[in-house]
Amino acid sequence: MRALRRRLPAARDDRGSVTLELAILAPALLLVLGALILAGRVQVAGGAVEQAARSAAREASLARTPDQAREAAVAAADRELAAAGIDCATTAVSVDVTGYRAPVGQDAVVRVSVECSVSMADLAIPGLPGSRTMGAEGVSPLDRFRSR
Repeated sequence: MRALRRRLPAARDDRGSVTLELAILAPALLLVLGALILAGRVQVAGGAVEQAARSAAREASLARTPDQAREAAVAAADRELAAAGIDCATTAVSVDVTGYRAPVGQDAVVRVSVECSVSMADLAIPGLPGSRTMGAEGVSPLDRFRSR
């Protein structure tokens, strides 16, 4: 048995090394996790704002007057953002209704821009801004043969 012990290298004392490695790596792993959560939130919010802009443009194109188009677009954008669970600090919806002035028989569109300021403060990542503004534009054609 003594001959076997002489041939095997002496075992080093590694007690505590795992704890030290974990203490060094834990902050880096938490930052990576925070960055993944941030990327997911930005992606989801961006998709929701794009969907809200498309839906608002569609609703505006179905309205009969420019004023009704503006009201329908704002209501549709708010409804879509609420359905997606996006809590915007500020929301801006602008509707371009110049297509309603086009003569009957000509192609015309209605454009809607939606901007939403999404809060990132609850993620508590150092150096992260408090909010990020997402924006998107939706375009929908008007029926060329209806009265405008």
